[in-house]
Amino acid sequence: MRVLVLAKEGAQTDAAAPPRPEAMAEYQKFNEELVKAGVVLGAGRLSPSSQGKRVRFEGKKRTVIDGPWAETKELVAGYWLWQVRSLDEALEWLKRAPYDGGTFEVREISQHEGA
Repeated sequence: MRVLVLAKEGAQTDAAAPPRPEAMAEYQKFNEELVKAGVVLGAGRLSPSSQGKRVRFEGKKRTVIDGPWAETKELVAGYWLWQVRSLDEALEWLKRAPYDGGTFEVREISQHEGA
């Protein structure tokens, strides 16, 4: 099964402080474990919402909305795309992550015919 792990942030700034070198080393070690286990299919950190765009669909009308979006309480800041045997396996991997705070959402990617 493929799952998408979404890293959430309560507030995003254009000049977010980079992680401490020690913390970065822990993150890299964890990511290396995921890669060696064949779990990671893709990963990335998203730019701040101030640099993003949304497209709203209303019938035939399309409206482009510039970020940041004040009404958003939890922004997606980054993601992993994982290949795992089960949702429980994904949760076990995620619980091993070296984070001191934050919220992560794990969702199965639906498999549709022809997709």
